[in-house]
Amino acid sequence: MSKDLDIGEDGNVVERPGRFRRFRGPVGFVRLLFDGTILLLVMLIIGFIVFANGLARETHRPAHATDGITVLTGGVSRIDEAMKLMARNQAKRVLITGVNRGTTIEQLKGLSTEGKQFFDCCVDIDKAALNTIDNATETARWVTLNGYGSVIVVTSNYHMPRALAELERAMPGIELVPYPVVDNNVEVGRWWEFPGTTKLILSEYLKYLPALGRLWATNLVRMTLRGTSVPPADEPEP
Repeated sequence: MSKDLDIGEDGNVVERPGRFRRFRGPVGFVRLLFDGTILLLVMLIIGFIVFANGLARETHRPAHATDGITVLTGGVSRIDEAMKLMARNQAKRVLITGVNRGTTIEQLKGLSTEGKQFFDCCVDIDKAALNTIDNATETARWVTLNGYGSVIVVTSNYHMPRALAELERAMPGIELVPYPVVDNNVEVGRWWEFPGTTKLILSEYLKYLPALGRLWATNLVRMTLRGTSVPPADEPEP
């Protein structure tokens, strides 16, 4: 084993193992970079497995009613499931966000097997959102406009983690109740046996990580600003 020289407490030169000699110099830097890359890949693989195995396998009715429902378009059955919740009095109003600009109300009604009557009174349609970040932004505006404190989130099970991260970032303090829609064509229970499903979940996982990073960064900024706030001049500090 390689040795390094050091000065002992008695002033004599002593030898100690060169634990970090492997990472010294240009070659050592390359080794450090290689080891770090391997560690990062291992962590990403473990994270992906945890992510995939944590996706909902079944759709469960929310435990309690909420103020509103936001349904993120993208899956055929998402709107149908949201309207079924309305028909069961699970919320006062529903927002369908991310609707194609050319889609009509009648076409949306055609996607619903229940609760079609609510389109005339209790459905708001957003055609501005183009992605999940926009969905969260438009939902936050809708929640603020209506003064809601709780929302059921309807989207596909594989999309739910990213949707919740973006929604929580956009509207902190609002209770988010996930209602994951299970697509029979996406077999998340045995995702490793289906290349198409594996690719879909992997793509969603790689999009989820930045969303999670944005959420953490936003929460950190909020905590920092809250901790450095200055009391008004007319109020004494506690």
